[in-house]
Amino acid sequence: MADKPLMPKATAVWLVDNSSLTFEQIADFCGLHPLEVKGIADEDVAKGIKGQDPVASGQLTRDQIEKAEADPKLRLKLAVSKHKMPPVKAKKIPRYTPVSKRQDKPDAVYWILRNHPEFTDADIVKLIGTTKATIQKIRERSHWNATNIKAVDPVTLGLCSQLELDLAVSRASAKHERAQKRAARKGASLKSIAETTGDPLAMPPVVPAVGEGAPASDEWKTSSELEQD
Repeated sequence: MADKPLMPKATAVWLVDNSSLTFEQIADFCGLHPLEVKGIADEDVAKGIKGQDPVASGQLTRDQIEKAEADPKLRLKLAVSKHKMPPVKAKKIPRYTPVSKRQDKPDAVYWILRNHPEFTDADIVKLIGTTKATIQKIRERSHWNATNIKAVDPVTLGLCSQLELDLAVSRASAKHERAQKRAARKGASLKSIAETTGDPLAMPPVVPAVGEGAPASDEWKTSSELEQD
């Protein structure tokens, strides 16, 4: 995320409200999906998030924005920051959620499941402070309050900050991309010769089971025994 704004969604909110840039331009600059930017414009995503002016923070210039507005194919580039931001250290202690906010957790979990499928259960537990059992019940719609659960941004609910959410999204996306690359390098498993050529001779010999063409063990008799029968 070094080449993306510090607060991507807040920056996207400001650009949607204060410029005529396309969804693709905003998404490319903020590291979001174009549909997510469209959701911001439709007020379905990032409700309650205050816009962050990238010009005032020195991340963009007004001239850059005007040139991009005139040319939809032009992509914005983040200006080099004059100040080095210290790395954000993730807290390793369990997240404490006030009692008044705990009833909002299912709404936040449902929002993440809908909007960020790249999140693992462990990622959600770390961000929201819920349990894997609760996440599974919400995913299966077997939660005791499932009929009343609605998707609400955890930042709006006050369960985490925008910076924490953006950091979690970037980490989950990076892990998802690495997993996809590993799967691509590994490739599909090889098929057998019989499956690829259709040659029945290449198939392994089939040993018939008892009762399927092969006599049971007690049916095998010596010639002397047959004579006695």
